[in-house]
Amino acid sequence: MDKILGYIEAGKNEGAELLTGGARHGDKGYFVEPTVFGNVNDDMSIAKEEIFGPVMSVLKFKDMDELIRRANETNYGLAAGVQTTNIDNAYRLANELRAGTVWVNCYNLLTEQTNFGGFKDSGFGKDSGALAINNYTDDKLVIIAQNDDKIIP
Repeated sequence: MDKILGYIEAGKNEGAELLTGGARHGDKGYFVEPTVFGNVNDDMSIAKEEIFGPVMSVLKFKDMDELIRRANETNYGLAAGVQTTNIDNAYRLANELRAGTVWVNCYNLLTEQTNFGGFKDSGFGKDSGALAINNYTDDKLVIIAQNDDKIIP
């Protein structure tokens, strides 16, 4: 909670516009109000860090190329959420965003069968699904050349 509130303070101090929320919720537990910032730029802490709290930063863009470039310039790539009525934009963003999961017109829909894990500095492999077994195995390839130069993989 303190870490998330610290990011909220940083957002305000760096010039983002606090639109709603921004404080602790109640006096029991470690809850933070859902928080939304406007007028956020790429250099602000709240745009660059994985906050893992109820904090949304709204950043404007001019076109799809700019959106994709800026989204992919981050050090992180756990997940992305896309809201659109244009199926071509949905497919393009899903293909070009460097994120382990891209949700289109939904968010955080997961099951035990779906793989979940990020790209770049987000996470350590995949959780759930078939790819998660790779976290517990070491693949090895052994190639032996015999005297008659016949390769046996």
